[in-house]
Amino acid sequence: MRIGELAQRAGTSTRTLRYYESRGLLPARRAGNGYRTYDDDDLRLIQQIRTLQDFGFELEETRPFVECLRAGHPAGDSCPASLDVYRAKLAELDELIGRLGSIRAQVGEQLALAEAEQSPGPAPLCELTNHPLPEGEDR
Repeated sequence: MRIGELAQRAGTSTRTLRYYESRGLLPARRAGNGYRTYDDDDLRLIQQIRTLQDFGFELEETRPFVECLRAGHPAGDSCPASLDVYRAKLAELDELIGRLGSIRAQVGEQLALAEAEQSPGPAPLCELTNHPLPEGEDR
């Protein structure tokens, strides 16, 4: 298939495919007429890259998965290098979850302090009636 068909079937753009080619993730095969040619294996490579990127993997992190597929393995994550990338990503996510949990706790503490220090004070007056506004309403 040609680049336009591959892009359509993969749900991406020809520009993206050319970028993957320039990064060495997609093979650069050319027909006698100079057109790029691709097959279903190339479609699997693109689908693997896009799935991993949807999960938050950087483009370079997809390389071991692509190389695993190119080596003839039925799945891009069945090689040791791919498993290493999974492990590294999980460690990165665990660290991020830990940091977010800590930040959430700090924000919760600040909110509790701010609410505890909030002085009730007089209720704001309605400008039309000069009477206090009902609880929870602002001007």
